[in-house]
Amino acid sequence: MMASALAHSAARGAFFTLSAQAARIVLQLLSVVILSRLLSPHDYGLLAIALVVVGLGEIFRDFGLTSASIQAPELSTGERDNLFWVNAAIGVVLTAITFVLAWPVAAISQLGDLQGIVQWLSLIFLLNGVATQHRANLMRDLKLRALAIVDVTSSAIALAAAVAAALLGAGFWALVVQQLTTGTAILVGVLIAGRWFPRWYSRAVPIRAFLTFGSHLVGANLLAYVGRQIDTVTIAIRFGTQPLGLYNRGFQLIMTPLGQVRSPLQSVALPVLSRVQADQRRFDTYVIAAQLALGYTIGIPLAIVAGLADPIVGIMLGARWAETAPLISMFAIAGLLTTVSFVGYWIYLARGLGAELLRYTIVTTVIKIVCIVVGSFFGLFGVAVAFAVHPAIAWPISLAWLSRVTPIPHRKLYQGAGRIIATTLASGLASLGIAHLTASAPDGVQLLLGLGGGVVIAAAFLVLPVYRRDASSLLAFVRLMVKRQPQ
Repeated sequence: MMASALAHSAARGAFFTLSAQAARIVLQLLSVVILSRLLSPHDYGLLAIALVVVGLGEIFRDFGLTSASIQAPELSTGERDNLFWVNAAIGVVLTAITFVLAWPVAAISQLGDLQGIVQWLSLIFLLNGVATQHRANLMRDLKLRALAIVDVTSSAIALAAAVAAALLGAGFWALVVQQLTTGTAILVGVLIAGRWFPRWYSRAVPIRAFLTFGSHLVGANLLAYVGRQIDTVTIAIRFGTQPLGLYNRGFQLIMTPLGQVRSPLQSVALPVLSRVQADQRRFDTYVIAAQLALGYTIGIPLAIVAGLADPIVGIMLGARWAETAPLISMFAIAGLLTTVSFVGYWIYLARGLGAELLRYTIVTTVIKIVCIVVGSFFGLFGVAVAFAVHPAIAWPISLAWLSRVTPIPHRKLYQGAGRIIATTLASGLASLGIAHLTASAPDGVQLLLGLGGGVVIAAAFLVLPVYRRDASSLLAFVRLMVKRQPQ
C-alpha cells in the first residue's frame, strides 16, 4: 500500500512539475520570440558573460545543501533552521564579493557595461540564498503543485517586466530586469507557499554531515560548471560578443527549455529514489522507468527539432539569426544524449555518492574542455559539434563508473537507451529529409510537414513488441499522473 501511495505521489508530482514546465517553456519561447526582436546579439552576449560570473557564485550559494536536505532520510526542525541560516549567510557574502568583482571583470573583458550588469545581478545571490531551504522544504514534502505555481508565476511576471523594459528602450538592462524579477517573485512565492519561518541558528544542532555531502556536491557542480561555461568563455575570447550572442540564442532556445523540464523533475525523482534506495528491486524499476520516460518524451521532440532547425529559426528568431540554425541542431543532439544519461546523476544524489560524483565529474569535465578547445579551431560550428560529441563520450563512462560504486541495472539501461536512440534517430532523419524536400515552401509549412513526418516515423516503431511494452509502461505512469489520490 505504501509503495502504491509513493508511486502515486511521484506520478502526481511529475504531472504538476511537467505541467508547470510546459507553461514555462511557452513563456521561454515567447521571451525568445519577443526579446530577440527587441534586443541585439550584442545584448545577449553581454548577459551571457555576466551570467558566467553569477552562475559560478550560485554553486557556492547553494553549497549542495538543497540536495543534502532532500536526500537525508530524516531532517529535524533544528537542522532545517540551521541550513537556512547557512544558505542565507553564504548569499550575503557572495553578493558583496560579486559586487566588488564587477570592476575587475569589466576591466579584463574591456566591456564597461559589464560592471553595472554584474553589480545588479549580484543581488540574485541574496534572493536565492534566503529562498533555498524554503524551496528545498517544499520539494522534500512533495508539495510540487505549490512549487509549480510559484515557478510559472515568477516566469510570467519576469517576462512581462523584461518586455516592458525593452519597449522603453532599456536595451540589455531589460535582461537584467528579467533575472532580478524572477528571483524576487520566487522568493515571495516560496515564503507564501511554505508558511515556514526559521528559528535562530543553534550550535546544539550539528549539520556537519550535510556540509560534508554538500562540499562534495559543490566540487562536482563547480567542475561541471566549468565544463558548461568553457564554450561561452572560449567563444568570447576567440570570436567576440556578436558570435557569442548567436551561440547563446541557439543554446537558450534548446537547452533552457530542456533544463526547465529535466532539472525540476529532479524535485520528484530525488525524494522518491531516496525513500526506496534500501529496496534494490524497486529502486531499479524506478530508474529504468525514469530513463524511458525522459528518453522518449524529450528525445523524440529534440530529434525533430534537430531536423527542422532552419524553419524553427526563421519562425522563432527571424532572418538576422539564420546562422544559429546549424548550432541548434547540434544543441538538440547534445540534449538528447544528456537526457538519456540524466538518471545517472539522480542515482549519485539519491545514494549519497557525493565523493564518487566528484571523481567522475573531474574526468568528464577534462574531456569536455578538450572537446571544446579542439572544436574551436573549426569555428563557431566546431564548438557546437564538440558540445554534442562530449555527452556521447561521457554517457558510457557514467554507467561504467556507477556500476563500480553501487548496484545499478546497467544492462537494462543500455538496452533502453539503444531503443530510445534508434527511435529518435529515425524520427530526426525523417524530419530533416522532409525539410530539405520542402525547402522552397514557407517556414510554417516545412515545420508542420516535418513535425508530422517525424511523429509518424516514431509511432511506426510501435509495430515491434518491445516498443509496445515501453509505451504500455509510459501510459500506466500517465494514468497514475492524472488519477487523484484515493481518500
